[in-house]
Amino acid sequence: MTTRIVVAGATGNLGTRVTKALIGRGAQTVALARTGTSPEKIEVLQGFGAEVVVVNLASAGEVAAALDGAACLVSVVQGLHDVIVDTQAVLLDAALKAGVPRFIPSDFSTDFTVLPAGENRNFDLRRAFHERLDTADLASTSIFNAAFGEILTYNVPLLNFGQRQVGYWGDADHRLDFTTMDDTAAYTAAAALDTTTPRALRIASFQVSPSDLARFTAETLHISFALKRLGSLDDLRQHNQRERAAHPEGEDEVYPDWQQGQYIQSMFSTQHASLDNDRYPDVRWTALQDLIQPRS
Repeated sequence: MTTRIVVAGATGNLGTRVTKALIGRGAQTVALARTGTSPEKIEVLQGFGAEVVVVNLASAGEVAAALDGAACLVSVVQGLHDVIVDTQAVLLDAALKAGVPRFIPSDFSTDFTVLPAGENRNFDLRRAFHERLDTADLASTSIFNAAFGEILTYNVPLLNFGQRQVGYWGDADHRLDFTTMDDTAAYTAAAALDTTTPRALRIASFQVSPSDLARFTAETLHISFALKRLGSLDDLRQHNQRERAAHPEGEDEVYPDWQQGQYIQSMFSTQHASLDNDRYPDVRWTALQDLIQPRS
């Protein structure tokens, strides 16, 4: 019998990848699309073989009807309080109403459970949702993939191609966790079909320190990048606090500049002590050298 998995947020970048990965694993995959979703996005999901159901995500009743017979609801929604807390609360209510036994929340990030509250706005939103999720009568599993590996291609301070610089805060040998979006999607699909998942799973395509990145640029990219300490972690924390206070308009933006700074702070504040990469042996992990190729 084919397992029915429902994906909320399926039209987003990661959600589309998760949907495709589930179909690749033979799951009967239902993609929830918000009312008003463009026909083009729906056609993409249908092209993969997904059953697309357009629903009002503010209606637990409508969502529950789409969840009938589902073994797991995977939430890949992204946004602010109205999405991460409010919409996911509707999804949770609908899952309980429909008798869905398992829920994977949209926690795709650094493991915020080991970080202090108040230092990352988007993590605090996830904590707020967990206050409800953790008391619900169904099993849930958070997948902590740390930072998406693709950010290393975005000319961020950690790997600045324009300045040929590897910038860091704190310790140059602190190893950071990165997982590509495709690897995250593949692992999430496997977890959604696994009825024995624990409360949290921690993964990384690769772990690399600023010192490692500097060596990588020289040895693999054949370009010398300067390794530069940009300050202490406390310096970065204070900078983020000042920027957030100075730009309150960012509270209504998903990724204001100060939120990006908070993400960098979290990356340098923790790392996965152990990984659950081996749980699904068929998931193939992307290496740093596969993600970043020498530039001509």
